[in-house]
Amino acid sequence: MTSIGTFTKQDDGFNGTLRTLAFSVEVKIVPIVKDKDNGPDYRVLAGATEIGAAWKRQSAANKPYLSVKLDDPSFSAPVNARLIDAEDGTANLYWSRRCDA
Repeated sequence: MTSIGTFTKQDDGFNGTLRTLAFSVEVKIVPIVKDKDNGPDYRVLAGATEIGAAWKRQSAANKPYLSVKLDDPSFSAPVNARLIDAEDGTANLYWSRRCDA
């Protein structure tokens, strides 16, 4: 998997930078009040623009992570990624074509 972002946990979600070959943008991942059981747990924002959503998940090793789906008109298809806690207290956003977000 390739890292496309580094985030820090805040009281109101996560703040960080999403970086690809095409762009670098400051992003916030903020919790939302769910109106459906299968609805997202977080919104992904670039400024005031919503660019995705995230769901709480557990890995096979029983570790929590966020399953993130990003979309933008400049993308050929939505991007699936995982936000995984790092040992240094940050969280890394990993993208993979095989990621089952």
